[in-house]
Amino acid sequence: MGVGRSAVVLLGLLAVGAVRAQSADVARSSDVARRIVDTMLTHEGDPAEHRLKYMYLSEERSERTGGHMWRERVVETPIGKVRLLLAEDGKPLSAERQAAERAKLADIAAHPGAFQKREQAMKNDEEHAEQMLALLHKAFLFDDPHPEGGDLKIGFRPDPAYQPKTMEEKVLHAMSGVVLVDERTKQLHRIEGKIPADVSLGYGLMGTIHAGSSFSTEHEMEQGGEWKDALVNTAIEGKAMLFKEIGRNEHVVHSEFKRMSDSINVADAVALLVQ
Repeated sequence: MGVGRSAVVLLGLLAVGAVRAQSADVARSSDVARRIVDTMLTHEGDPAEHRLKYMYLSEERSERTGGHMWRERVVETPIGKVRLLLAEDGKPLSAERQAAERAKLADIAAHPGAFQKREQAMKNDEEHAEQMLALLHKAFLFDDPHPEGGDLKIGFRPDPAYQPKTMEEKVLHAMSGVVLVDERTKQLHRIEGKIPADVSLGYGLMGTIHAGSSFSTEHEMEQGGEWKDALVNTAIEGKAMLFKEIGRNEHVVHSEFKRMSDSINVADAVALLVQ
């Protein structure tokens, strides 16, 4: 899962209103840092670098889980991710819920076409986020890179000369943060951003996204040399007229990655999960 599927999960979460760039900073942007970021984005957008399939353990608290902490075993397939819920809030599932999970998997194996349609809808959202990530190289100014461990650390801040064209762009353009790029591979290791001050939506008439709203995503290199999401944190708070409470909080940890066949099908994924 590239940065477009994870680090920019905040873009979908924040796409609830427009903001105005507040900075009048016209400081220069580092050309060296921009070249590094562009190389990183090229890696993130290359499908050939995200073709490997894995099975892994996922711990997630989000809107999808209803605010509960779900522990799931996940198997990636060419048409989507097959998931088996193992525990909720640290407690094993009841016999009834275990049976329901197995029935869900049996239905997926019996109707892979319907599963693929549901997964494609989610993938379309991810691809939109990837398109928005392209803003990183044209809507922000960058500080000179500095070595940090095996990474190059690059600060980013809004470019006041850039005029956002959409609601999502205006929200993203309020972010400041840092990117850590692996010095050897030029792959994304970590990205984090924060809204430094309250952001008014429609001059405050439509609502506000609160200062301190933030996100972070961390990638780790797994078997096969692919960089996978290891940690995602998103905490967005505020109010908006059309959306009432804006509460978007997500915490995800992925671990225990194991390589699968690149051509694994849904039936085989289900069999692995229920064995």
